[in-house]
Amino acid sequence: MCERPRSMPPHRPTPPRLASWSVLIRLFFQVKKKFSASYKATIGADFLTREVMVDDRQVTMQLWDTAGQERFQSLGVAFYRGADCCVLVYDVNNAKSFEALDSWRDEFLIQASPRDPPNFPFVVLGNKIDVEENKRVISNKRAMTFCQSKGDIPYFETSAKEAINIDQAFEVIARNALAQEESEEFSGDFDDPINIHIDNDRDGCSC
Repeated sequence: MCERPRSMPPHRPTPPRLASWSVLIRLFFQVKKKFSASYKATIGADFLTREVMVDDRQVTMQLWDTAGQERFQSLGVAFYRGADCCVLVYDVNNAKSFEALDSWRDEFLIQASPRDPPNFPFVVLGNKIDVEENKRVISNKRAMTFCQSKGDIPYFETSAKEAINIDQAFEVIARNALAQEESEEFSGDFDDPINIHIDNDRDGCSC
């Protein structure tokens, strides 16, 4: 039996010069019938919704594609607040995009200010695995090591062009976002405690 649709916006910062996450979103939602190799970076943010089934529950996912360019970073706080999951995307053929994951993760945690930063759900996607193997610069092992060092965040290697691992990734994203939303709703029933000593350290995240 399906329950009332739940709305969850998993936000995703993407590294500079990385192909837009909208390609993956549009492929998943079947908004475009054909892959466009000339798809341009989002200006500001793009927004799409999709109803999916998580076990026996109907969930309405709200997916926001925030532009990866540094000049749009100031828009972050407006889109990150209230997110239930963050998807970090990099290009397996671009070392700089992989190296930027840490800074984008930290930026998200600062802007979104989640209640429990160390346990906030992230998912990492290594995109463009359809490109010739000899052009690849980030190995699966290196990506997995990074993810494990950040708390064992789920990691998928994807191809927007060939539709590889798209459905699997979004199923995990939906489950993690729903679990986060339910956790926030539960903790919201209690008043926040008064903090006498505040620890400003922030933990890392993984894929």
